[in-house]
Amino acid sequence: MELQQMRYVLAVAETNSFTRAAERCLVVQSALSHQIARLERELGARLFERTSRRVRLTPAGAAFLPAARQCLDAAERAAAEVAAAVGEVRGRLAVGLIPTVAAVDVPGALRDFRRRYPEVRVSLRVGGSDALVEQVREGALDVAFLGLPTTAHPRGVAVRELARDRLVAVVAPDHPLAGEPVVDLRRLADEVFADLPAGTAGRAQSDLAFAAAGLGRDVAFEVNTADYVARLVAAGLAVAMLPSAYVPQLPGGVVTIEVSDAPARVEYVIWSRSARTPAATAFLDVLGIEPDDAAAPDQPTARAQRTRITEPDQPVDRG
Repeated sequence: MELQQMRYVLAVAETNSFTRAAERCLVVQSALSHQIARLERELGARLFERTSRRVRLTPAGAAFLPAARQCLDAAERAAAEVAAAVGEVRGRLAVGLIPTVAAVDVPGALRDFRRRYPEVRVSLRVGGSDALVEQVREGALDVAFLGLPTTAHPRGVAVRELARDRLVAVVAPDHPLAGEPVVDLRRLADEVFADLPAGTAGRAQSDLAFAAAGLGRDVAFEVNTADYVARLVAAGLAVAMLPSAYVPQLPGGVVTIEVSDAPARVEYVIWSRSARTPAATAFLDVLGIEPDDAAAPDQPTARAQRTRITEPDQPVDRG
């Protein structure tokens, strides 16, 4: 069994096509097919069902895939560790983030990282906080940026707190509340809301606050991105609650209002407790974070405490 055969299997599984997999791997299709057939003979099982219209994993292929990914990741980590031992940073850096991260300029940090370490292949994935935590635990991501309610905390990963923020109300310019300097949750409870899907960490911040106040609300519009929430608000279809630090990134056409009893959220950066790669360590250094492996992984170090971004004291920008 060879690593290249595993790479071919992974490429076919991800593209559902021998042709596209061969293109991705920069080999002719016949060579890729031959190597996979050779691997199947060695394993004594077919990994793919092939028809004229589709390619899909067999049960044996589905069982083989996670272990093959782990082998490839381990080989990649081994090569990266050897490079690090001679003063080079290579391999991959897989970063995940929520759409509303505001404590860190992630594109700017990735730009600086690539300038310093051009040999590292960088990838980025956007998702929900719960899914990102799981992907860091599984090794699919090296570093991730989260936003969670103050009652939640990432588990099973190394954690640094970056910022605390409060949510603000977001309404259309012609909304009756648009001229108000401050509102409370009771005044908002009668409005129609746009929000992230139920069950997500981003949605939980508002749900928990309304529930704690003994209030219900009508979330008629559930979407996956804060930008689309703002588009629904600008069209006058709903109101929303979003992190105050993220609001300046929204397009025009909405007004923000301070909420006196607003829910809060905490932004974190997380990485693997047990399998931090040289690239992940280098990226954390770009962020100004020095991991302290001797300390409890879920606790901030003194360096992180000094660099933490705190809750803003300035009035909310209502533009």
